[in-house]
Amino acid sequence: MTRYIRLLRPQQWSKNIFIFAGLIFSRQFYNAGDTLSTICAFLVFSALCSGIYVFNDILDFEEDKAHPIKARRPIAAGEITRNKAWFVAFVLLITSLVLAWVLSARFFLICSIYTVLMILYSLKVKQLVILDVLFVALGYVLRAVAGAVVIGVEISSWLLLCTLLLALFLVLSKRRTEIVTLGEEAIKHRKILVHYSVSLLNQMIGIVTSACIVSYCLYTLAPETVTKFNTRNFIFTVPFVIYGIFRYLYIAYTRLEADIPERIMFTDAPLQICLVLWAISCILILVNA
Repeated sequence: MTRYIRLLRPQQWSKNIFIFAGLIFSRQFYNAGDTLSTICAFLVFSALCSGIYVFNDILDFEEDKAHPIKARRPIAAGEITRNKAWFVAFVLLITSLVLAWVLSARFFLICSIYTVLMILYSLKVKQLVILDVLFVALGYVLRAVAGAVVIGVEISSWLLLCTLLLALFLVLSKRRTEIVTLGEEAIKHRKILVHYSVSLLNQMIGIVTSACIVSYCLYTLAPETVTKFNTRNFIFTVPFVIYGIFRYLYIAYTRLEADIPERIMFTDAPLQICLVLWAISCILILVNA
């Protein structure tokens, strides 16, 4: 049973925390119904993601064997046959899409778009330079959109932009770490890495890091944000965002652990404290606005 749990990669469900953005920034966390709907959306989307992960592992099991950590995944390690994995992926994808429809037609639409994008990514796009990182980043944006549509609220275009830039930062850091840690073996693990270099990724990371921080600062002071929340106090959350990004950058460049982003989230105490303080500060500002 444990091998099937590992097959679903539950540790990566932390990425789906973006689904709660719509609930928090629409101030609907007072509404028990919307909170319950968002929690259900989180669980459904997590099941959907697991189906995509299994599908991707089936296709990539040969490449995963060349990775020191991914080689331990159940399919790559030979613990689960690909036929059984196909069945698990099919059940997860169909079940999650049916449940998504039950929750909301618009939520179902976003989940369907996400499914199509990720299948395209697994089949072809992951072999296309630059588009590969953009597709993964769009997956994060769709998570934020999914959380908004399931409770019928709008989400700021500024917030979507920040989500996209933050996701690009995470994905590019992951690519850089893979090249640095795996060296010549990196291409065997992920063929697209032949088109990237550390210097190119450093430039890309520098661009998206700067853009992400500036975009978040502009979001906190944007007239639509001030009007919507009736406060300018979101500017006081900027130091948490800067520290969080710089802390992650520090870990990515010195510890070389950014190849598995969720591991950093679960193991680095300073980053965890920063995220908690940012969330608390946002909620306090919203409550007192």
